Amino acid sequence: MSASLRFTRRVWKSFIDNKGHDAQCFPNLVIHHAVPGTVDFSLKIEPSNLNRVGTVHGGLILSLTDTLGSLAVASKGHFMTGVSTDVGASFVRPAGRTGDTLHARATLTAMGRSLAYTRVDFTNPAGELVAYGYHTKYVGKSSSDPNNVKFSEDGEQVIEGERR
Repeated sequence: MSASLRFTRRVWKSFIDNKGHDAQCFPNLVIHHAVPGTVDFSLKIEPSNLNRVGTVHGGLILSLTDTLGSLAVASKGHFMTGVSTDVGASFVRPAGRTGDTLHARATLTAMGRSLAYTRVDFTNPAGELVAYGYHTKYVGKSSSDPNNVKFSEDGEQVIEGERR
C-alpha cells in the first residue's frame, strides 16, 4: 500500500472519528487508491442517500464533492485540509438507487500557498459520468500543520514528516 493511500485513509479516519457530518452521511465510503493529487472512492447507495423520487440526492453529491475534494488535498500530504470557499456540482444523469455503487475520482487540479482547487467526477458502475463537482479550499494556515508530510513523486514513500 502506498504512503499516500495510508495517509489519506488516516485523514479519512480522523473525519469519521470526529463523529460529525461525514460519519453520519457516508460512513461506508471506501478509499481504493491514492497517489498525490488523485484519489479513487466508492460508496454503496443507502436509502438515506436518496431524494423523494428514489435516486441519489443532489445534496449527497455536493457533500461528497466537499469531503472528497478535501481528501484529494490530503493525498498531497496535508493532514488539515483547509476550509471551503466555494463548492458546486453539475448533474448529468441519475446517479443511482439503493444498492447501487457510486464511484468517484477526486483530483487536485491546482494548489498554491493559499488556495487549492479540486474536481470530483462521479460515475455509475457502467463507468458513465453521472455528475461532477468542483471545490475550492483555503489552505493557507493548514499548510504549516505539524502532521503534514511530503511524499515521493509517486506517493510510495514519505520523504519528510512522520512515517506511520
